Amino acid sequence: MNKITMVQYGCGKMSAMTMRYALEKGVKIVGAFDINPAVVGQDISTIIGQDKKVGVKVQDAKELESFLKEKEVDVAIVTTTSLFSENYPIYEICAKYGVNVISTCEEAFFAQNSSPKLAKKLDKLAKETGCTICGSGYQDVFWGNLISVLAGATHKITKIKGKSSYNVEDYGISLAQVHGAGLSKKQFEKDIASADNITEEERKKLIAAGKFLPSYMWNVNGWLCSKLGLTVKSQTQKCVPQIAKEDLNSSTLGMTIKKGNCAGMSAVVTTITKEGIVIESECIGKVYAPDEFDCNDWTIEGEPNTRVVIERPSTAELTCASVINRIPEVLCAPAGYTTTEYMPENFYKSQPLHKYIEEICGGDDEYSCGCCEHECSSCKGNK
Repeated sequence: MNKITMVQYGCGKMSAMTMRYALEKGVKIVGAFDINPAVVGQDISTIIGQDKKVGVKVQDAKELESFLKEKEVDVAIVTTTSLFSENYPIYEICAKYGVNVISTCEEAFFAQNSSPKLAKKLDKLAKETGCTICGSGYQDVFWGNLISVLAGATHKITKIKGKSSYNVEDYGISLAQVHGAGLSKKQFEKDIASADNITEEERKKLIAAGKFLPSYMWNVNGWLCSKLGLTVKSQTQKCVPQIAKEDLNSSTLGMTIKKGNCAGMSAVVTTITKEGIVIESECIGKVYAPDEFDCNDWTIEGEPNTRVVIERPSTAELTCASVINRIPEVLCAPAGYTTTEYMPENFYKSQPLHKYIEEICGGDDEYSCGCCEHECSSCKGNK
């Protein structure tokens, strides 16, 4: 296969890494798009932080569809907001022209349990055009496959308990705002926490109507249940403000968060399964004080008990590397909105990414298409 061609949608903080990582893995970037006039017209080398021009300028996001209509593109990397509904128009345009998508959108990791109508609609379109849409990132490895691998070494599980923290400063203004950073406690209760002060029936109605606002772990718990073959009996979430103990400067929000206001939030999701296993996961996203750092802490309770703690993970960098390393698997995946629990575990790619297509796609295992049991994007036109 020739070099994989890619477009970048969203040219903020995360794209500086996704684009550099992609280029260094032998991917050819053919387009970049953003809604911010300040970056439109810039060569992507400016965003990446390198002197040598790449020769690709950021275009207005409105130009995405006309670009994809004219160009052959293998994959789009979407690094924008956290909600599936907000990103859906981008996914739809890509799917319309048969372009695979990997998104850092946290809800896209497993939107089946929070935006089922949109997930089903996107799945239908992507199957019609022969492309794959999925979400990936930090959660793919550190909240998903890491936990499922540990579960594979466990005789009996009664509970899976996880807690992960990250600095919202590293991800841009949209993510910081979703976490309530900078709000007063009263504003937080009104704008964010109130959404979860509802009954289970009310939540089900919101999900069915596409109006539910999931925390990141809502979709992670769904992914884990799917991966481990568990049946969800009930699932709830609660968002709690993280109060600043001192004044905190936020360059992302362009403000000082005063002591006593919200630096961010903690979201706790509890899933009860028919198999008796409870999954309780918590993500803490906030503007950090000088002495705070990222941490990923998971415990599997049962026979035996196992705990894994990763202190100071480079969460933003790991997110971007996970996305770029996922490209070959996504190009070889069955068409549709195909979440990553159905793909092989992400693994390190030491060679240019296009060299892995035949290895992943041409084998005899259950996943591979064998060129082609299903029509994956890497095999289209190559039969």
